[in-house]
Amino acid sequence: MNFRQLDLNLLRVLVAIHRTRSVTAAGKALALSQPATSNALARLREFFGDDLFVRSPVGLQPTRLCEQLAPAMQSQLLAMESLVLNHQPFEALSSQRHWRLSLSDLGEILFLPGLAAALRSESPQASLSNISVDAAQVASALEARDIDIAIGILKPQHRGIRSQLLFKERYMAISSQDWSPTPRGRGNTLSLAQLAQARFVVVSPTATFHGSVEKMLTAMKLQDRILVRPRHFGAIAVLAQSTDLLCIVPEMYARDLSQRLQLQMWTIEDAPVYEVNLVWHASTDQEADQQWMRGAVKRLFSRA
Repeated sequence: MNFRQLDLNLLRVLVAIHRTRSVTAAGKALALSQPATSNALARLREFFGDDLFVRSPVGLQPTRLCEQLAPAMQSQLLAMESLVLNHQPFEALSSQRHWRLSLSDLGEILFLPGLAAALRSESPQASLSNISVDAAQVASALEARDIDIAIGILKPQHRGIRSQLLFKERYMAISSQDWSPTPRGRGNTLSLAQLAQARFVVVSPTATFHGSVEKMLTAMKLQDRILVRPRHFGAIAVLAQSTDLLCIVPEMYARDLSQRLQLQMWTIEDAPVYEVNLVWHASTDQEADQQWMRGAVKRLFSRA
């Protein structure tokens, strides 16, 4: 085994397959074709004299040697990438950077327009993608540089993950102008007794950052009052306008819809407060481009 004969680009393939447990997924992450990724794996197997990965019903499983190599290699690759990027000046106006964010379905509605407008104004040649990442996998995606930042109800406790509070919110209800609580009350705060007489719409996205809505209603013993569970927030406005249902959504979205569509907005008595955080990996702390993007997010959305 002669280290000088090893193409270091192959190590990126090893790390990607180890992370995704799939040759196809690793190729997509690295912008390589499936044959090119398979060829790289074959060269790695020949160099190390080991299978490195074996097939299983749940994807490729690393061998003992691979489990020793891949985590250490990923750490070294991140360190080298950070070292290189730290010495490159960042000019937002001329940058062609492709930013990769992780936002929930609602986060895309609330944050993407503002971020896109900021890019068009301050970094017009840059582009932006919202990458679908399950909330439980955000820390791994940040570490692997699959995404640059994440915004949401996130509190990853993994080593090397940084977070900063953007704002605190609570859940509120919106309804049509014709809806009124039973029994009738004064003001726009709904009591537990009034909520117990209503029927709810609660969004249940698959990769959710908002599962706590159902937790809140369960704690209030109102989970059986949920009548409609759409997968996306896009249906909320029509449901609120055209039915007698209460739609329970985060405050920021409730205010936006009530102002634009003349819906009623209701405060929920004793609704818990939650935190919306900006999350990133510590390895990007000193990178000028990442600092710029984090600064833009905080400037646009921070109310902490």
